[in-house]
Amino acid sequence: MTTTVSSRTHSWAPQTLPSPEMSGLDFLQALLDGKIPPPPIAGTLGFTLVHVEPGVAVFEGETGEHQYNPMGSIHGGYFATLLDSALGCAVMTRLPAGRAYTTTQLGVHMVRPAFSHTGTLRCEATAMHVGRTVATAEARLTGVADGKLYAHGTTTCAVFPIAQ
Repeated sequence: MTTTVSSRTHSWAPQTLPSPEMSGLDFLQALLDGKIPPPPIAGTLGFTLVHVEPGVAVFEGETGEHQYNPMGSIHGGYFATLLDSALGCAVMTRLPAGRAYTTTQLGVHMVRPAFSHTGTLRCEATAMHVGRTVATAEARLTGVADGKLYAHGTTTCAVFPIAQ
């Protein structure tokens, strides 16, 4: 039996953390504009932030064999990570300067498998509530080529002051 081995490499810039003087939307817009490098996880898993506006964040990610689980489909953790990223950033777009967030609960519902030939997945998230200490958001993960729903999810985030 002959085994063909594939490889994939990526690189990343040192991470830039949000400044206490920038709103969440300003920080994410600077990332989109290329003024701030993307977080390392984006290169590791092959997804990127493509759009932000108040209360909304959109990511796109390419599917590939390097994301396969033992069953030969895209690992559910990839879906969960795309959802978590978009959900958190949707919350972040509504945070004023000096505030940060962290995910405290993530609910993921996978409705169909994706494969390397599925192509680009698009995750659109909307912040539903952003308060002083708690925020919630919901998102949908769909195929760009086929328009099908692959997963959907919700988050609850803790909101807190950025440590100075």
